[in-house]
Amino acid sequence: MSSDYVWFEGMPFPCMGFNKEIIGKIRHSFVMREDTVVLSYPKSGMTWLVEIVCLIQKKGDTKWIQSVPIWDRSPWLENESGYFELVNKEGPRLMTSHLPIHLFHKSLFSSKTKIIYIFRNPRDILVSGYFFWSKTNLMKNPGSLETYFEWFLKGNVPYGSWFEHIRGWLSMREEKNFLLLCYDDFKKVQLGTGRIILQ
Repeated sequence: MSSDYVWFEGMPFPCMGFNKEIIGKIRHSFVMREDTVVLSYPKSGMTWLVEIVCLIQKKGDTKWIQSVPIWDRSPWLENESGYFELVNKEGPRLMTSHLPIHLFHKSLFSSKTKIIYIFRNPRDILVSGYFFWSKTNLMKNPGSLETYFEWFLKGNVPYGSWFEHIRGWLSMREEKNFLLLCYDDFKKVQLGTGRIILQ
């Protein structure tokens, strides 16, 4: 399985658009300032959340969302093209990431960066992840849900262990610049969640 991923410090990443040098640069030299970073483990509802954050940033004006692709509005930090776009971007940046907490530069923890983390029931992530990753060429096709389940439990899926990922980010839940959202609650009360994010 090792050739089907980009590996960094024992953690698997999708095999396209990622390289060890970029992930190393994020950890050692990507300085956070007054940015907003939307985070999750894969298949946790991030795309939906980014769309809402973009609407909030533009005070409900949909023109930006309708005319600019999501990856340009909120580039992926760990993706090569997103990384270089963010490095060269001025002012407060909006970015997206599935990275675990230990791969962020230490500046994240002392900056004014707003961190929004969305989590989801791992059973739903498991099923959604299986169908998503099975249809891409970003990792080896598991062939069955049972095989994917075994890989998931061992952390041998893109971005590693769900358990370690969420444990790391939950350690920040008492910080004033950290907002924790649950996907299932988010679906039920979208308007209320938008107000929480706005604050």
